Amino acid sequence: MTISTRGAAKAPAVLVLEDGRSFRGRAYGAVGETFGEAVFSTGMTGYQETLTDPSYHRQVVVMTAPHVGNTGVNDEDPESKRIWVAGYVVRDPARVPSNWRSRRSLDEELATQGVVGISGIDTRALTRHLRERGAMRVGIFSGNALEDEGVLLAKVRQAPEMNGADLSAEVATKETYVVPAIGTRKFTVAAIDLGIKGMTPHRLAERGIEVHVLPATATLEEVYAVQPDGVFFSNGPGDPSTADHPVSLMQSVLERQTPLFGICFGNQILGRALGFGTYKLKYGHRGINQPVQDRSTGKVEVTAHNHGFAVDAPLDKVSDTAYGRAEVSHVCLNDQVVEGLQLLDRPAFSVQYHPEAAAGPHDAAYLFDRFVSLMEGQRA
Repeated sequence: MTISTRGAAKAPAVLVLEDGRSFRGRAYGAVGETFGEAVFSTGMTGYQETLTDPSYHRQVVVMTAPHVGNTGVNDEDPESKRIWVAGYVVRDPARVPSNWRSRRSLDEELATQGVVGISGIDTRALTRHLRERGAMRVGIFSGNALEDEGVLLAKVRQAPEMNGADLSAEVATKETYVVPAIGTRKFTVAAIDLGIKGMTPHRLAERGIEVHVLPATATLEEVYAVQPDGVFFSNGPGDPSTADHPVSLMQSVLERQTPLFGICFGNQILGRALGFGTYKLKYGHRGINQPVQDRSTGKVEVTAHNHGFAVDAPLDKVSDTAYGRAEVSHVCLNDQVVEGLQLLDRPAFSVQYHPEAAAGPHDAAYLFDRFVSLMEGQRA
């Protein structure tokens, strides 16, 4: 990747999809070239949380909202220590950010962190194309990286695909760290970092939980060395079919019947641990406005999503697994994709979306309370 942080505002740029379609615009952020999987996010707010979500590692994010960067960048909202997206695509970037917490413009932040982007293109047309053709590899090129489009297309087609990508260890912490409980400590949770967002342990800490965040490579002995009342498996990037170690670790946790909660990638890990398959969605679910039904209550929640893979589990029956009966607990109302699993004979459940949702919505925050209830039941 060749990157310069100068002259981005005036540099011409081109976005090239692996099927040959291209869009011309202006450089946004750093100038150079970048590659990844083209995906679109339907959220109208929360762009800072999106950019710093480790689950977007190696993805080029297309924002469907036309105006991006209006509130600038602050130092309070990042979900991790860096921007993880491989590239960023917007239609009309803010010329002047306006917010009392803003410290710098989004353009400046992208340039500082070396994130190549493009602006001034028809993101509606690009989104419609991805909906029809599916998520695919893409490259963004600007400045000295511009060449004949045939040459650029060949580069895009040489980039790695998301299918078969094992990425969680690349974004996870390398050392265990502790997020202390807020107020009186009631429980201890071992959280397996597969790409965890900062708001997740905070939501647990708000409920009196001391959270020990462990690397994706953590062993069963390391997990139980913290004497956990529960084990949490986080969100993260990549193809769940490659996550053999987290699946094996989760199966060992299930055997011990320790209360277990997984979100996003953690939901896919639970699916695999129970013997279900996973598959790649055509264009995935990304944004903060996805309708999901909790089948146990019939309640419909508006939820935050970021996933390109899903669990292949039957919606119409209870399944027998090596760990007892399991059922689909939540389902997406747009396309009937599995959005949650729960075991009926052991204290374990998961959802495919993000209940911590720092930028909102907060309809699914009750799931953290459900996890607390499992730990209370186990202790009793």
